[in-house]
Amino acid sequence: MIPAKENAKKKQAFRSGFVAIVGRPNAGKSTLVNGLVGQKIAIVTSKPQTTRNRIQGIVTKPEGQVVFIDTPGLHKADSALGRQMMQEVAAALEGIDVLLVMVDASHAELHVDDLLLDKARRFRGKTILALNKVDRLPKPKLLPLIDSFAKAFDFAGIVPISALKGSGCDELLQEILKQLPEGEPYFPEDQVTDQPERFLAAEIIREKAIQVMYHEVPYALAVFVEKFEERPKLLRIEAVMNVERDSQKKILIGHKGETIKKIGTEARKELEVILDTKIYLGLYVKVAPDWRENPQKVRELDWRHQLEELTPRSDEESTNEE
Repeated sequence: MIPAKENAKKKQAFRSGFVAIVGRPNAGKSTLVNGLVGQKIAIVTSKPQTTRNRIQGIVTKPEGQVVFIDTPGLHKADSALGRQMMQEVAAALEGIDVLLVMVDASHAELHVDDLLLDKARRFRGKTILALNKVDRLPKPKLLPLIDSFAKAFDFAGIVPISALKGSGCDELLQEILKQLPEGEPYFPEDQVTDQPERFLAAEIIREKAIQVMYHEVPYALAVFVEKFEERPKLLRIEAVMNVERDSQKKILIGHKGETIKKIGTEARKELEVILDTKIYLGLYVKVAPDWRENPQKVRELDWRHQLEELTPRSDEESTNEE
């Protein structure tokens, strides 16, 4: 006969649910999602506000499945793009099981993070606080910081982590699983995201462009994949890179096309690793004046819109590289 404790352990219920991650720009949300998922599904840059859409990352363990929703960083919206990003955050909070509030512990101040706490107060379910980048915080300051947040809001759990180094992330995942309801998995156990590969391709291209750009260009840049054609031994991708001014276009292309060629080469190499296939990548640059103020252009950034056929290109500079 199996002992009662062992029998109970064998019948431990599977838990599953949706967890939205909210935080200020550059809090490390995308780094955390990529680390927990085990592969890159969200771009990571040193520039704040680079996540523009809700991105779902799926983590499946023997004891449960967590569907993480990475959201744009909370900020005061001052453009159509900013308002769309904040709408993405609001939509992410609908129907979730747990809210994960993420704070950069190395720059944490309660009065600055009140916008985050307000989201927690409005959410009626379980809320967990992840204090990220604790490796940058002197140890004597950690406990007082935890205590101040604990007094400000009744969190279901407070977990210090370093998303970049991975420390504390397993503990955070276990804390989340404890708060999820019992239920069957929502996705197959080998699936890590629900976003289409063409959207990931657009994001990787944008990430590489941001890494070589400076000043305002990263925020004026939008990438749209117009062709995503799978052939037996080759994946053909063609993407348009929208900027707002001719001066930005010149910066993006670079002297004799050197900058855009570098972007294309780095994006192609990473995509070949992620998608495990040889890729032909064609990049085109187009000026779309003040697109961030255009609600229609902003809506097209959603991958659901990117799946639709876009209008043919005209009057563009291009570079193609094998």
